[in-house]
Amino acid sequence: MNSKSIWKQRPTLDELNDLSKDTLVEHLEIVYTEIGDDYLKATMPVDKRTVQPMGLLHGGASAVLAETLGSVASHCIINREKYYAVGINIEVHHVRSVTKGKVTGVAKPVHLGKTIHLWEIKVYDDRGKLVSVSMLKMIVRLMG
Repeated sequence: MNSKSIWKQRPTLDELNDLSKDTLVEHLEIVYTEIGDDYLKATMPVDKRTVQPMGLLHGGASAVLAETLGSVASHCIINREKYYAVGINIEVHHVRSVTKGKVTGVAKPVHLGKTIHLWEIKVYDDRGKLVSVSMLKMIVRLMG
């Protein structure tokens, strides 16, 4: 178990969930549920907002969950007075369909450099079965 924390200042769940107000994240009801030393976890319902016409979890919704987790995680490990982080690439591999319940995403860093962050985000269904795996590349830029 890695006991070294990645967070510059460990955020609270309330702080993270407040970031979602009036955004797509709030609309899709993505809720941050757990902050570990080296991961961030959130849930998203599988419902009329997140399924495609055949009733399956939409791949784009999975991508939104993944990018949300990785982006917010990068945001929380940088000095936000000097830098900002934005996504520059996401790759999503879908391995299982979901038609109901909730999915849970877990973001863990693969690489945390000065200018590039790479996150692996795994999404699981209510039974703990893997639904998708994403790789998100973030760039850290100097403000101004």
